[in-house]
Formats: sequence, structure tokens, C-alpha cells
Amino acid sequence: MTADRFHRALGSLRGLALGDALGSQFFVPANYPSLKRRELPPAPWQWTDDTEMACSVLAVLAEHGRIDQDALARSFAEHHDFDRGYGPAVGRMLRLIREGGDWRELSAALFNGQGSWGNGAAMRIAPLGAWYADDPEQATHQAEISSYTTHQHREAVAGSMAVAAAAAIAAGGDVTPEALLDGVVALVPRSAVQAGLRRARDMLDYGDAQTVAAVLGCGRRTSAHDTVPFALWAAARNLGSFEAAFWTTAQVGGDVDTTCAIVGGIIASADRGTPPASWLERTEELPGWLPTAVGRSHENKD
Repeated sequence: MTADRFHRALGSLRGLALGDALGSQFFVPANYPSLKRRELPPAPWQWTDDTEMACSVLAVLAEHGRIDQDALARSFAEHHDFDRGYGPAVGRMLRLIREGGDWRELSAALFNGQGSWGNGAAMRIAPLGAWYADDPEQATHQAEISSYTTHQHREAVAGSMAVAAAAAIAAGGDVTPEALLDGVVALVPRSAVQAGLRRARDMLDYGDAQTVAAVLGCGRRTSAHDTVPFALWAAARNLGSFEAAFWTTAQVGGDVDTTCAIVGGIIASADRGTPPASWLERTEELPGWLPTAVGRSHENKD
């Protein structure tokens, strides 16, 4: 069973990496005009910190069968590549962890002791949701645990839980857009993220993504509550088509690589959301340090 979980999560990770890498091309001035016409840019498409951190999430799940916070923080720090576009606060924190700092103290101290409410914990977590496709409640619990390693603000935690829940529900089988968002809302604590998700549920019949983004946000402030509700609206509206989900998400602008990473990871969690093979071929390969199977001890347990 653990091997099935791994392969399902790896499929989500590939969708996340594709959304991240193609979404990041919107920030390349030479590519922007053609992308607005829905014309694909030249390959290869390079992914960002969204994918690099998501790889650590899957690596820890493969090794431990669950989220081990110390192992996750260590993996984040060891594989931190400054050139992947990390935010300055998290980038500095990961450097200090590499130098021997305690992630508990460093994460809690961010932003004058409030913790970060950014979208970084949400952008990396869809593969964990796919891992727990048979148990969305456990997916939210493990996502909460994973968030604390870098993002301890209530909104960041809620955003991570929401994305994990959405991926778990999508991976569990055919689901309607309404049922997806209803299921997520039921699993997320009261927060601005949850309030945004309720608005997203009420806007499922809106066909204009620009209007929805104007209400919900699209990551321009890089906060969880400015990012996650719209991303889940876009995913819910396009559960059966990776291409439609990507273009719906990307067309509104904002933090495009992150919103598209979230949506790509959720859509690819389900069999009917498999990304186009030609798009995957143009996406940068996942890092060589990512495991290709689950750890032997955890595979044997199941």
C-alpha cells in the first residue's frame, strides 16, 4: 500500500513541478506575450523553490511513512538552492538551520514572533495530500505538522491544510467541484483561508476567472489567504483537465508559479488529471536526490 501512495504522490509532484515551471515562465519578459496567447515557450521550463521543497516533503514521506519535522527541516536546509527564488525570510532561516540553528526557534521568531503567513507551506504540500488519498483528515493533520517547520502563522497552517485536503479528496476518486470545496472547508479551521474558501464555493458558477481573482486574490501579496482560495477554485472548476486548470489559473497573473504549482499538484493527484506528456517532457527533471521508491522498512510494513 505504501508503494501505491508513493507513486500517487509522485504523480502529484510531477503535476506540481510542471505547474510551477510553466507558471514561472510568465515572469520571463520574452515569453510573456506568447503565453498570454496560450502559446508554449521554448523548453526547458525550470521549476522554483515550490518544487524543491515539495521534493523534500515526498522524500520524508518515502523514508518515514509520515512527516518527521526534524527530517523535513533538515531536508529543506540541505537542498536549499538560493537561485530557486526563495523568499528572503525563509532563505535566511534555512541557511541558519544548515549552520546548526533550531528550526523551532527560527520559524517561531519570523515576523516579530508571529510566524510567516506566506503561501510557502501551501505551495509544496499537494503530494502529501495525494499520499493520504484514503484519509483526507490525516492529510490535513500531517500538513499542519509539516507547515510548522517554516510557517507557524495560523493562516499559513490553514492554507497548507486546505491544499492537502483538496489533493487527498481529488485523489480519492471522482468528485464534484462542490463536494471538493465542501470537503475542504469542513477540514480547515476557522481562519481567513476558510472564509476565502467559502466565498470560492459560492463562486463556482462564475466563469470569469479575473472576477473571481479580484474577489479572492491570486497571490499578489504571497499570503496563504490571498493565494489558496483562488487556487482551489481553479482546481475545483477544472478537475478533469490539467491544461484547462493551468490556463485558468495562469491567466489572472499574481504569484503564477505558486498558484499553478498548487493547482497542478491537486489536479495531477487524480487519474483523470494526468498532465499532457508533451508538457512534462519540456519540464526540468526532478532532482537526482529524490528517492525513486519508498524506504524498504516502510514498504514492508504495508
